[in-house]
Amino acid sequence: MPTVPLPDNPNLEHLRKRARELQRAVRARDPQALATIAEHRLAPENFQLSTAQLAIARHYGFASWPRLTRHLAIVGTYARDPQTSPATGDVADDFCRLACLIYTDEDGPERWSRARQLLAEHPDLPRRSIWAAAAAGDPVAMREHLARTPADEQGGPFRWGPLFTLAYARVGGDALATARLLLDAGADPNAGYLWKGLPSPFTVLTGAFGEGEQGRGRQPRHPRSIELATMLLDAGAEPNDGQGLYNRMFHADDSHLELLFARGLGGGDGGVWKARLGEAMQSPAEMLRYQLQWAVRHGFTARVRLLAEHGVDVSAPIDGRTPAQLAAAEGHRDIVDLLVSLGAPRPAMAPSEQLVAALLAGDRSALKSDLLADVRRSQPGLVVRAQRPELVAFLVEAGFDVDGRHEGHTALHDAAWRGDVPMIEALLAAGADRSVRDDRFDATPLGWAEHGCQPAAIDALGL
Repeated sequence: MPTVPLPDNPNLEHLRKRARELQRAVRARDPQALATIAEHRLAPENFQLSTAQLAIARHYGFASWPRLTRHLAIVGTYARDPQTSPATGDVADDFCRLACLIYTDEDGPERWSRARQLLAEHPDLPRRSIWAAAAAGDPVAMREHLARTPADEQGGPFRWGPLFTLAYARVGGDALATARLLLDAGADPNAGYLWKGLPSPFTVLTGAFGEGEQGRGRQPRHPRSIELATMLLDAGAEPNDGQGLYNRMFHADDSHLELLFARGLGGGDGGVWKARLGEAMQSPAEMLRYQLQWAVRHGFTARVRLLAEHGVDVSAPIDGRTPAQLAAAEGHRDIVDLLVSLGAPRPAMAPSEQLVAALLAGDRSALKSDLLADVRRSQPGLVVRAQRPELVAFLVEAGFDVDGRHEGHTALHDAAWRGDVPMIEALLAAGADRSVRDDRFDATPLGWAEHGCQPAAIDALGL
């Protein structure tokens, strides 16, 4: 049956109100309400509030209303919204607020620079609070705090523990020695929170790995990422960290996966957070299937191989298509060959799909196809999907617009966001328009590069 994710900061009273509204609408024989309960295999006769609540629970992917309410109780305990945490006027809190990643568009080097400046102006900040000592990576001050403060004390501007604050801070210091003191004092290596109440916990390990949707410039990994992550895993951190996997999947580097697989990624029951969140949270196998899908779509051949080597099924369909079909459709012939060598069936494709795959693979025989004009009309943003500089001139030769849009933006926007200077240069050489604006933000490629804190891309676009 169809389900949707819970909204940000889900509220039980709001969901109760929705259930009452649904009950009234069903009793009034509202067509949309009747269609809604039919989707969840519920009958309109004698429609009770408890049945309406069951429909709401199923709508959000829960088997029953009690399971949904239990989940919301967990959310109430662990939800945090760092962006809305009120300012306290305390300089130590101000330092922590500026020093840490909060996973909004406020993240970026300017914040950490202001945090460092604040620390330089007030060098005693680490002694003012245990969270400031954690953010600064100050083991001397941390040792003093731990003599009188529990290692998992929640506080500071975001109601985080000290170890969590340390993992999300990006201002330097001796983070490893400070983390060692906290772990030895009993700090929880699986500490975390639910960002705006969503069921993918941001853990200490997530912070150590870093990165995310805002890009490496705004949300970099911790300066001692692998060493800190190793220390946390040695202390018992759960390796099946779905948010950490998600944040690190956007680039081809697999150092985090290699470490996590060595420590049990893909096995076990998902640990403490899975026990808390149950059906609302992905299983270890589901996390890895999603990683495979991303890697196949984006041409990360080494990652596909790594996932397959650790038991991820490379033949089972993902969203209705096998991984080999996905790879073929994106023109990743090397991934298709890899998957076939691992036992997956070679995919069958429609003629138009074969042509798109050939174009994205740079196959010059595609230029003679009778279907080329049809594909140009149906795939106006194909250059955006190319991802490889050497394909730009070929696709332009095939008649595709170098400024064609895919999902509302051009290839130059995409390359600027990723900081891909060779792609930027190839696009500009092919005549890409520096002044073109995307559909969603009304921004130029330079604006995308600036927002993504990509100095090399900014230089390339400013020529």
